[in-house]
Parts: sequence; structure tokens; C-alpha cells
Amino acid sequence: MTFVQLEYIVAVDTYRHFATAAGHCFVTQPTLSMQVQKLEEELGLKIFDRSKQPVIPTEAGREVIEQARKILAEKHVIGEIVQEKKGVLTGELRIGIIPTLAPYLLPLFVQGFSAKYPQIKLIVNELTTESLVARLREGRIDVGILVTPLQENGIREQVLFYEELLVYVSRKNAAWKKTYMLAQDIDPGKLWLLEEGHCFRSQIVRLCELRKASKEGSHFDYEAGSLETLRRMVELNDGITILPELAARDLSAKQRQLIRHFKRPAPMREVSLVIHRDFVKQRLVQALHKEILLSIPEKIRQNKNLNVVPI
Repeated sequence: MTFVQLEYIVAVDTYRHFATAAGHCFVTQPTLSMQVQKLEEELGLKIFDRSKQPVIPTEAGREVIEQARKILAEKHVIGEIVQEKKGVLTGELRIGIIPTLAPYLLPLFVQGFSAKYPQIKLIVNELTTESLVARLREGRIDVGILVTPLQENGIREQVLFYEELLVYVSRKNAAWKKTYMLAQDIDPGKLWLLEEGHCFRSQIVRLCELRKASKEGSHFDYEAGSLETLRRMVELNDGITILPELAARDLSAKQRQLIRHFKRPAPMREVSLVIHRDFVKQRLVQALHKEILLSIPEKIRQNKNLNVVPI
């Protein structure tokens, strides 16, 4: 039994396809298949059911793969200990981040992080919350940046900051004349929302109690793919939407006139780093955590968790 063989069975379990797993391990499929077969012969059991497509682990194979993941994680711990003794940070950090954070948060910290830690390679994927958590469990990403609390077994959350939710309202809308907003001031028939699959949509539905208030033929049925689209729809129509605080930082003076705050305590969304419980790149995550906190505006850093909207 070798570390390479353990890495191969973990890869096959992750991608559920021998050729895809081989590609990610930078070997040919025959090489990977031969090593998996050798390990099965040594153990005297089948790890994978090759008759199924996609390939799946056998019942015994699942236990072997789970143990293999733990062994490989402990192997990486040794590398971290060595790095710590040498006082250097090196390696690869695979990050998943949700679409309503990526365009606004990444530009704040990526350049500074790369300059401070030139030996760390950042690989960033923009993912929905569901896909991000799935890839985290599969080991396809190392850390996620998303909205919490998730309440997912085996997922550890490290709160980064709290982001105020702001109302963005057309001059044509009756709510534009208000100084401070209440959730009931928002007409669901004029509200533009993100498409299904975005956790930010779920938060706004909860905040505005739209399941009760929405009606047939309203704009509640329209689904946009990005916050930028929602913003433009409000500007050009008699509409209203909700923006997280970071998404409003680059607004022009004219656009800022369309911003309204909720009556205090203002609703907030909680943004966190999330890792799987078996994750080992702790020092890299700590560096990421620190750099993000240094990069965000002071006002956001001072926000409190007084009125966090659940997802």
C-alpha cells in the first residue's frame, strides 16, 4: 500500500470517473487503474463497483476511502509542521466563493494576499452555496467564502464580517420618498430578485416575507443572474431590490441617491470562511482570514450581528 495508491482511490471517489481522476492526478488512465487494481488485490476486496456509471465505491470501499482521506490528511500535517518550523508559507489554496461576494470581495484582498505570500498559489472558483459545500466535502476545494450560518454537519465556520443589507429603489417607486425602510414598505410586485439557487435570494424572501405577499403576475416571478442586472433593472424601471453592503461601494453619486437604509437594527448577512472538519491547511486559511479582515472597509469590520437574516 502506497500514498500514491491512496491518492488515486480518493481521486476516483471524488470524480467518479477513472479517466477524469487520472487527468487530475496527471497520469494516464491505465496507470491509475493498474494501481487501484493492485491495491484491491493487496486488500483482497473490491473498492469500486465498475459496472455502474458513474463508478461508485462498494460498501467496504467507502470505509477504505474514508480512512485513506484521513491518512493523506495526516501526511499533509507533517508538511505543515515543517513549513511552520522553517517560517514559510507555501502551497496551493483552492477557494470557492459565492457569486454575490466574488465581484466585490475578491478585488479587495487577492492582490495584497499574493504580494504578501508569493509562494502560495490561489485557485478561485465562483460557486453557489450548494455546489461549494459539496466540493468542500469531496476535497475539490480547500476553503469556502460564503454566507452563514449553514448548520451543516462536518463544516466548520469562521465568521469574517457582517454586511448590512441595503434597499436600492427607483425614483419612480413610492418607497423612494422614504428616509428609512421597513420590510413591509417593499411591494413584492415591484421587487427584483436573483434566480433560484442563490442564498441571497433566500435571505430576501425571508426578510420581506415574500412567500406570503407575492402574487401572480408580479415582478417576483422575474429571475436575474447577478446583482448588477438587478441594479440596472431598478434604475431603468419602477422597481426595487436589495443589495449587500459591499455591492454598493462602487456606486456613483447619482446611484447612491437610490440607496435607502432599513430602520435599525438594520438586517445583516453573516460572511464566513468555511472548511471541512478534516482540513489540514490551517496556516494558509489563517493567512487568508487575516488578509480579508485587513482589506475590508472599517465600517463593515465594525458591523455587529444584531439582526442576521437566516439563509
